[in-house]
Amino acid sequence: MNLSMMSHDQAHAAPQPQDLQTPADRYQELFQAVQLQRVFPDSKTFVDCVPEEDPAQILAAYREQCTRPGFDLSGFVHANFAVPEVYASHYVSVAGQPMREHIDGLWDVLSRQPQQHPPRCSLLALPRNYVVPGGRFAELYYWDSYFTMMGLAESGRHDLLRAMADNFAYLIDTYGHIPNGNRTYYLSRSQPPVFALMVELFERHSICEAIGYLPQLCKEYAWWMDGADTLQPGTAHRHVVRLEDGTLLNRYWDARDTPREEAYLEDVVTARQTTRPAAEVYRDLRAAAASGWDFSSRWCDDGNLSSIRTTAILPVDLNSFLWKLEQQIALLSRKAGLTEQSRLFQRREHARREAVDRVLWDNADGVYRDYDWQRQRSRGMLNAAISTPLYVRMASKQQAGLTAEALRTRLLSAGGIETTSMLTSQQWDKPNGWAPLQWLAIGGLRHYGLEDLSEDIAHRWLCTVSSLYQRESKLVEKYVLESTPHGAVGGGGGEYPLQDGFGWTNGVTRRLLHERPAHAANHARAASA
Repeated sequence: MNLSMMSHDQAHAAPQPQDLQTPADRYQELFQAVQLQRVFPDSKTFVDCVPEEDPAQILAAYREQCTRPGFDLSGFVHANFAVPEVYASHYVSVAGQPMREHIDGLWDVLSRQPQQHPPRCSLLALPRNYVVPGGRFAELYYWDSYFTMMGLAESGRHDLLRAMADNFAYLIDTYGHIPNGNRTYYLSRSQPPVFALMVELFERHSICEAIGYLPQLCKEYAWWMDGADTLQPGTAHRHVVRLEDGTLLNRYWDARDTPREEAYLEDVVTARQTTRPAAEVYRDLRAAAASGWDFSSRWCDDGNLSSIRTTAILPVDLNSFLWKLEQQIALLSRKAGLTEQSRLFQRREHARREAVDRVLWDNADGVYRDYDWQRQRSRGMLNAAISTPLYVRMASKQQAGLTAEALRTRLLSAGGIETTSMLTSQQWDKPNGWAPLQWLAIGGLRHYGLEDLSEDIAHRWLCTVSSLYQRESKLVEKYVLESTPHGAVGGGGGEYPLQDGFGWTNGVTRRLLHERPAHAANHARAASA
């Protein structure tokens, strides 16, 4: 839906143009000093701070004062910036509250209003209210929101669903793509392209007709495929890679090759652990953030994060989502009477499916695998992304059956589907389990009639989430899937502490509870003390 297609009430709220400088661009050596000297324990804090006056004046004052004897950097920052607060306690339920009611009550807690955006901060303006994941994540996130939306629908919050639809359409119309999140420092990358799946969800719940989003779907597709038409065999450009035989597939990418601003010191430290060019490491770290799997052995050569090579990898899930986007554009173009465009995208979806079958399907082992296009070989490690072709219905019946067997025998744990088969200190690895990966497996298996395993995963995940809820009265970002004597525990690893809230856990769990009214998790209640 273009802004011109919005109602009068929606259109008048369209944000005004804003300064899109990132905090690193804006504050320059002040930014580096704050991040490298660890003024805040969490690197994300400073990039989310709100300047008390014009940023140029703050930078000028810093330059004038920083060389004075006894200059206090922390004092300067706190005098010139409002520090964001993280209200973790807001996500803890009242004693005895059923889990379903807890989730329904969280949507307003997790909602943000654009009119409350402070000026001159890193937030990108949006026309409508939106839902954030929670904890340190106080902005809209792209692929998180798809899974959150499923819970909004089951909670009857069509007001927020419609607002989110308008927001994502606005982002594509304004920036040409959906950024990782609505922050200036996220503009250089996107996340797994699930807008086509969102559009189906909007139509299924009578929020709006999918055909109204055809212009945005085409625009997002053009952004992901930039440079594909002139790409020579054996080369890559941004998100597209053409193999030596002419096959075209996609990878994750970020337009910048500097440390992530929200994890500046962490990235600098990682780059120092290798002899590789720092810019190359930074690009691969950023690309992994674009994947949503930040971080995982999936992108690395060994257990060390400095060996990360995300841009060398053609991922199963990304190419599945783009196949779905091509299929959706072909279908809606046909409905719109755009016959030639429909035929073009039918050819593209057929070509990608053939490429996925040939390059990303391991026929000998009966599983999908990511592919290292630089080394021209499949990646050996198994991960939960193998269910994505089933979720978008790209797999054949035989492939679905073999994938189900791999999920059951190699990734199924006591609490659900493990993220990867490798145990590491990274959060997107074993032993952690994540709500979106459970849902992709549950839904994908169901699409092919593999109900027994689908229901088994759903049961295990609901038991995991409800176990921790009954003990700690909250839902969290990720969970350890292995059994413990005290029940489920929150996941670990990664660059930051476990976050409470939590958007996509709420969304997936609420949908599963709705579909299974007789499941014991519907009777799970918050701890009495």
